[in-house]
Amino acid sequence: MIEQTLLKCEEMIQRGSSSFYKAFAGLPSPRREAVHVIYAFCRMIDDSVDEPEESPYSIFELRSHFQNLDHAEGHFIWPALRWLFENFPQSSKDQFMLQMQGQVRDLSFTHYETMDQLESYCYLVAGTVGEMLLPVLRDDSNEEAQSAGIALGMGMQIVNIIRDVGEDLTRGRRYLPLEVMEKHGYTQQELERNVVNDRFIAVLQELKGAALDWFKEGLDNVHTYPPESGMAVELAAAFYAGILDDVAASGYDVFRRRAYVSDEAKLLMFRRTAARYPSPFGGKGAAAVH
Repeated sequence: MIEQTLLKCEEMIQRGSSSFYKAFAGLPSPRREAVHVIYAFCRMIDDSVDEPEESPYSIFELRSHFQNLDHAEGHFIWPALRWLFENFPQSSKDQFMLQMQGQVRDLSFTHYETMDQLESYCYLVAGTVGEMLLPVLRDDSNEEAQSAGIALGMGMQIVNIIRDVGEDLTRGRRYLPLEVMEKHGYTQQELERNVVNDRFIAVLQELKGAALDWFKEGLDNVHTYPPESGMAVELAAAFYAGILDDVAASGYDVFRRRAYVSDEAKLLMFRRTAARYPSPFGGKGAAAVH
C-alpha cells in the first residue's frame, strides 16, 4: 500500500520538476522516496495558492489537515507524510508550517520593496525546504549544515523569481524589489510593458549575483554529506545555476520565453560532477540521470 503512495509522490516530482527529480535520482532508498514526499507536499502547497482551481485543497485546508496529520485522510499525501515522519523521526513539522505561512503571504503581499523583504519570503518558501531535506540527506545535524541547506533553498528561489518574472506579472505579483529597480533606473511601467533593456538586465544580474552567492554558501560544506547526498545537492545547484545561464543566453527576455536546462546540458553537468566522486557511485548515478 505505501509503495503505491510513494510512487504517486514520485510521479508528482517527475511531472513538476525534472531538474529536482534527476538531481536526487541517485539517492539510495529511503532517502530518495523521502525527497519525493517532501517535493509532492510542497508542490501541493504552492499549487493551492497559484492554481487554486486545480488544487484538491485550499492552503488553509492543507494547513488544517497537516496540523491533524495522524487523522488526515482523503489524499495520498497524508499517509506519505506519516511515512516520512516515521522513517525520519528527526524531521520537524515546523518547517512545513513555515512553508505554508510563506505561501499564505502570496495571497496578500504581492509587491516587494526591499531585498530584506524578498529574502524573508525566500526563507519561508524555499529556505525551509533546505531544512526539510537536511535530515533526509544526512544522518547528523549541526548549525553549519542547517545554514547551508537554507542558503541553497534561498538561491533556488531567487532563480525561480528571475525565471518567472513574466509569469508572476500576469498573476499581479512583482518579486523584483523596488529598491533594486530604482537603483538601476528601471520603472514599474517598463516592467508592465515587458521592456527588456540594459536597466532591466542590470536588475536581473544583481539578483543573479545574490543567487550565486547563496549557492556558494550552500555548497561550502557539501563534502560533509554522504557521497550520494552530496552529489545530489551539487547537481541540484548546478541545474538551477544552468537556468541562469539560459536566461542570459536568451538576452534576459524572461517575459516571452521560459528559461530551462536541456537534458543534454544536465547530462554534461552530471558527468562533470560525478567525476569528482569515487566509483562505483558515478556509474550508478549515470544510469539514474539517463
